[in-house]
Amino acid sequence: MKQQEINELTTPELREKLANEQDRLVTMRLNHAISPLENPQLIKAQRRDIARMMTELRKREMNENK
Repeated sequence: MKQQEINELTTPELREKLANEQDRLVTMRLNHAISPLENPQLIKAQRRDIARMMTELRKREMNENK
């Protein structure tokens, strides 16, 4: 997911998407532990997407407090 797509989401949508992506990451890790994924770089990409979403949420929280 690109930063521009994250910026276009509303805060409730972003929180919902973040929860879904975190669940997906857990599932990917479990599947990878059982039988290796074809492309383990997907786990890395997933972690980075989650970090981008969390950063955007934090940025929005900081702007609300100003």
